[in-house]
Amino acid sequence: MKGFNKFLVAVLAFAFTLGLTGPTTVLAASPLTVNLGTAGNFAILAGTPNITNVPTSVITGNIGLSPATGAGIGLTQAQVTGTIYAVDGAGPSGTVNDPALLTIAKNDLTAAYTDAAGRTPATIVPTELGGQHLYPGVYTTDSTALSLTAGAGPLVLDAQDDASAVFIFEGSDAEAGALTVGTGGTVSLINGASACNVFWRVYGAIIGTSAVFKGNILALTSITVAGGVGTESNIDGRLLARNGNVTLDHTTVSIPDCTASDTAVAARVAAAAATTTQAAALVATKLPNTGVAPSQNSASTNIAILAGVFALSTLFVIIRRKKRAI
Repeated sequence: MKGFNKFLVAVLAFAFTLGLTGPTTVLAASPLTVNLGTAGNFAILAGTPNITNVPTSVITGNIGLSPATGAGIGLTQAQVTGTIYAVDGAGPSGTVNDPALLTIAKNDLTAAYTDAAGRTPATIVPTELGGQHLYPGVYTTDSTALSLTAGAGPLVLDAQDDASAVFIFEGSDAEAGALTVGTGGTVSLINGASACNVFWRVYGAIIGTSAVFKGNILALTSITVAGGVGTESNIDGRLLARNGNVTLDHTTVSIPDCTASDTAVAARVAAAAATTTQAAALVATKLPNTGVAPSQNSASTNIAILAGVFALSTLFVIIRRKKRAI
């Protein structure tokens, strides 16, 4: 029996040590997605003075320009799989005149821009995002400028197998808060990450040639995408400019398929709203996070480990005593 007691002490010591140091993976908490409202129906939405284009660009999604006149829309219906909306009858052939819809969409864009700007806490990352491997969260930099160059490597956004995972990048309302993507700059989405839930809230944006960019750009001013024959840039997301213009050059822009993401987001919100406490926390805090993927233990997990080991050890003692009694 003394031998067994020593064994039991050793087991419990091991369990205690495991509870303190054992690697229990905790996924990075994701903030709520940014609600784009009716602006989400547009691949390109601009304010003034125009949407310019060096053909041929390929756009999948709706196009809208407001409050500037439709004469400033430089895309033709042949380049757009979707509807071109204008505030008057001066747009290209096939344009739908719907100033009321465009006003709502621009207001929704403003609301989304403000929402994305107010998310806290934000994790500070280097101004150069190339070569970074980031998890769901809110990010900004000390300089509030965001850049991505090919030489630094791709920016990898890892959803950790959560289709509802959200990534928010915050610049500032000042010109220093612009986004610059260099020639060949690449955003890579892995482990279920979706361009639907990647948001770039910036003063303005310049995307270089041959870029592979993911996410929704919410710009206070203008968005420019460089290109050319053989050096076209590919945008999986949306180009949404509140007050400025959108400039394209042999650019491919596609609204991402958000079916899986929307389903996952709905399930996550429903689960969080299962109790009043969870629902209140979801609304009040918007699930703020540090944007890192820690590997740490929770108290409940440690207790469960200790309780399980103790229960098994106790059962072993009972069985041993019964055998001795027989």
